[in-house]
Amino acid sequence: MSQLIPPQGPQGSDDYEAVNLREALEERYLAYALSTIMHRALPDVRDGLKPVHRRLMHAMRLLKLDPKSGFKKCARVVGDVIGKYHPHGDQAVYDAMVRLAQGFAVRYPLVEGQGNFGNIDGDNAAAYRYTEARLTDVAMALLDGIDQDTVDFRETYNGEDEEPVVLPGAFPNLLANGSSGIAVGMATSIPPHNAAELCDAALHLIKFPNAGIDKLMQFVPGPDFPTGGIIIEDAESIKKAYETGKGGFRVRAVWEKEELPRGAWQIVVTEIPYQVQKGKLVERIAELLTAKKLPMLGDVLDESAEDIRLVLEPKSRTVDPQVLMESLFKLTDLESRSSLNMNVLSHGRVPNVLSLRDVLRQWLDHRLVVLVRRTKFRLEKIAKRLELLGGYLIAFLNIDEVIAIIRYEDDPKLELMQRFELSDIQAEAILNMRLRSLRKLEEFEIRKEFDELTIEQGKLEALLADEGAQWSTISDEIRQTRKTWGKDTELGARRSQFATPPQIDVDIEMAMIEKEPITVVCSEKGWIRAMKGHLEDTSSLTYKDGDRARFVFNAQTTDKILLLCSSGKFYTIEANNLPGGRGHGEPLRLMADMDPADGVVALFIHQPERKLIVASSEGNGFVVKEADCVANTRKGKQVMNVKLPAEAQCCVVIPQGADQLAVIGENRKLLVFPLADLPEMSRGKGIRLQKYKDGGLSDVQPFVLGNGLSWLDLSKRVWTVTDLEEWLGARAQAGRMPPKGFPRNNKFS
Repeated sequence: MSQLIPPQGPQGSDDYEAVNLREALEERYLAYALSTIMHRALPDVRDGLKPVHRRLMHAMRLLKLDPKSGFKKCARVVGDVIGKYHPHGDQAVYDAMVRLAQGFAVRYPLVEGQGNFGNIDGDNAAAYRYTEARLTDVAMALLDGIDQDTVDFRETYNGEDEEPVVLPGAFPNLLANGSSGIAVGMATSIPPHNAAELCDAALHLIKFPNAGIDKLMQFVPGPDFPTGGIIIEDAESIKKAYETGKGGFRVRAVWEKEELPRGAWQIVVTEIPYQVQKGKLVERIAELLTAKKLPMLGDVLDESAEDIRLVLEPKSRTVDPQVLMESLFKLTDLESRSSLNMNVLSHGRVPNVLSLRDVLRQWLDHRLVVLVRRTKFRLEKIAKRLELLGGYLIAFLNIDEVIAIIRYEDDPKLELMQRFELSDIQAEAILNMRLRSLRKLEEFEIRKEFDELTIEQGKLEALLADEGAQWSTISDEIRQTRKTWGKDTELGARRSQFATPPQIDVDIEMAMIEKEPITVVCSEKGWIRAMKGHLEDTSSLTYKDGDRARFVFNAQTTDKILLLCSSGKFYTIEANNLPGGRGHGEPLRLMADMDPADGVVALFIHQPERKLIVASSEGNGFVVKEADCVANTRKGKQVMNVKLPAEAQCCVVIPQGADQLAVIGENRKLLVFPLADLPEMSRGKGIRLQKYKDGGLSDVQPFVLGNGLSWLDLSKRVWTVTDLEEWLGARAQAGRMPPKGFPRNNKFS
């Protein structure tokens, strides 16, 4: 429970206020969270800007940094912004300004920079005392009409100036340039889009207000990143993202195969995904090369100048370029994911995740408000001007009397107002007229202006009275925007394309492993290692005291190794992950989540087309496909169900054409029966192989009856018996004593 704890003040002093700590923290943190959300991190859906960007635009406008004027030092702009509008650090403001000028970061730059504004390698811009800037045409479109009472203004943080609450936004900036930010408990991430496509979608939405996401996506198929790239996200995922306002887009680099003399070739990357720094990308590829995780790649070269040109040299000309690029897409930022989270300030007040349709709708609604306010502002100006012109016309019609009143009356202003029923403004304007304005030509010009303004006034009043005419005007403005930044212009041409990733039959994960010969060595106590090369003589290998070799076989680093434990679980180990041959290796339990009490039954190279016979110590068994034994996690895969004291005892590969199964028990009884009597299962306990009074199963051996039954004695000599009539029987029988020469350990090998 929260307590009221008075602060320690001077002795005997009662000058303090008791504060509930919990309530105080909640109130202050809420105020901080709201400030972050409303005034820092989230953009406004109407103009697509955060406060710092909006203040930059406003300050540069007041400095008259329009596209046709000269550049001014960025230090001057930053100083005005932090001094008048944005009470935060100068570096944060300058960083925001720099980003608005970077053509690789912003699809339609709002600032035109002169000097070093950074590059796609990740290098920073020069200090603001060295760089200069001015606004672009896109920024002027966002500001268009700001001096015509189209938007509200509010006091700045110190009350000395005013700043716009939102910009008029004749350009669909939120989606065209995108935005990203992290607030308290929420974030936003909006990728850039093509302005011409957004204009087409907005025009369709004006004509069909209930248009669905399917129709809008015919105009806006997906993002359009400033650095280009290929979007490989499927259409259904893009639709869901635009429908819910949350999702993502996978983007790949653009590459081509460049032929070289003598059959050689190289890959040239010309476009990289959005927000990927080229310098770090090259470093990452070089690190993977050094770590031998890209066995198909020979070298990477950065030959970029103004355009991107990354050269990837294959290790040999036999490498498949598609497989090479797929391995790079998997391990590097040549493929990246651009997230979509359209969390914005709806109507400038409420944080909300909006769909594509909602964003366009609210932008159009804002444009309608701007049009109405601009029209009313113009009507007020016209009304004031017509009032003055009306007074001038009265003065011209009664010029002699007006002159007499001005010349002889003590209070000419009052007399004019009473004599000609003029307003105070009209009378003041007549008194302030110059004598040279009394000529006949001036009267003609005033009548002409009066008539023109009267006609314009009628049109504007008709516009305010007709919502259809208002939307028609907005449509014309959007068409002009589409024409200015259309797809036939250099800035408006679509840069990102769409494609489906190629279907490659090769296992990419295996292709990324350099294929090298190894010798797998596993001791009786479960210590495993991989020696380089295929060793012919392994007698010189050393083991820990009291330990010795159990499994030794040749493999490749690309192989998968299957391990069967006495618990009936199979584990899968990647050969390239085995410890090196120095020392005694590592325990198998570090590579698989084996129970400490489990013993190793079998260890062999995985060949998915084979079938196995697994059997337990109590004499149950079945046939299982080796492909069904592969475990995808360290926890393994339960294939044979056993209950203690029974354990998994045997795991034997079924040779090609095998039709019989030989089973021998610990009681030294041999039984041979048809292999077809054994069921094929993917998991289970199995069925009875042999009947025992005492003991259990010792070993099993599938074989071809015509070739006879073979075994290996303790002296490594091969014995073969072709006449097996005495041991042939039915499954689950007891069997007979084995032939002469059968090993005393009751094992076939």
